[in-house]
Amino acid sequence: MAGIVGYGAYIPRYRIRVEEIAKVWGADAPSYKKGLMLREKSVPAPDQDTITIAVEAAKNALKRAAIPPAKIGAVYVGSESHPYAVKPTGTAVAEAIGAIPDCHCADLEFACKAGSESMFIAFSHVKSGEMEYAMGIGADTSQGAPGDALEYSASAGGAAFIMGTKDVVATLDVQYSFMTDTPDFWRREYMHYPRHGGRFTGDLAYFKHVRGGVEGILKKSKMKPKDFRYCVFHQPNGKFPTRMGKELGFTEEQYRAGLLVPTLGNTYSGASPIGLSAILDEAKPGDRILMCSFGSGAGSDAFIFTATARLPKIQGRARKTRDYLDTNPVYLEYGAYTKFRRKILKNVED
Repeated sequence: MAGIVGYGAYIPRYRIRVEEIAKVWGADAPSYKKGLMLREKSVPAPDQDTITIAVEAAKNALKRAAIPPAKIGAVYVGSESHPYAVKPTGTAVAEAIGAIPDCHCADLEFACKAGSESMFIAFSHVKSGEMEYAMGIGADTSQGAPGDALEYSASAGGAAFIMGTKDVVATLDVQYSFMTDTPDFWRREYMHYPRHGGRFTGDLAYFKHVRGGVEGILKKSKMKPKDFRYCVFHQPNGKFPTRMGKELGFTEEQYRAGLLVPTLGNTYSGASPIGLSAILDEAKPGDRILMCSFGSGAGSDAFIFTATARLPKIQGRARKTRDYLDTNPVYLEYGAYTKFRRKILKNVED
């Protein structure tokens, strides 16, 4: 039996509301709030980046797993906002949590599914017996050009999962991946902000690949939507995962627990993993969970988890995901937001 032995999330307390961004650019805030189900997004503080976010999530995962950090044989960090072009994020995280020096580290990229990539690889290591424990992390900071549609949704946060074979809190029963070369979203070298294909990112990218991932894992597992207590999909906004869930035959009750985007925004590599962490905070033994990520470029990783009798024992050992969302948020004006994200300085440099 292999799967998750510890999990944790982290979300910065700073936020900016959709209306605050819209009034600067003369945009229609109601269309973002009603059409895309976006109210606000999380924003990292000036001294926060993907490394610090990943470290906080990893510490929460360690609290729940209650294992010595030195036993973690690998730390993989998936992100599209690694702080350095040449210097690994993984080694800094591993050092901070005490997993070094006997540890394999790697930084992963695949747009928004880099986090699920790290989970996929970490699980494969422990399932094969290569190592006792491995950690997969998805973390990102908000990246969106001033005035672009992404500025309303691109947020910050992360989730970490420790995979192992002892004291498993959620078994990973099946995994499946669905990939094509679909260039709907990209960022070339030296570009500060990613670019996207507008409406092209919908049916031909997100919906095609999430549908392919879910239908593929259902076929592989010989299961149906009714067999799951929860499901969580990648969340670039609230509209896409809601529509996807309905089209695939899932109910609102199944995907509501993991739908965090109205308040959190799109955490890119952390989007579906953070949703999974919120579900694990409330799941009960025997609950079956389907998770499907999406990464532009393009592809989806799908997983089926089953909560064990041990899960309720560790849920309260660390701060819960929704507690990060709901407790003491600090709302920024647009000027402070641009200062936090160094947008003005980057425009001058350009």
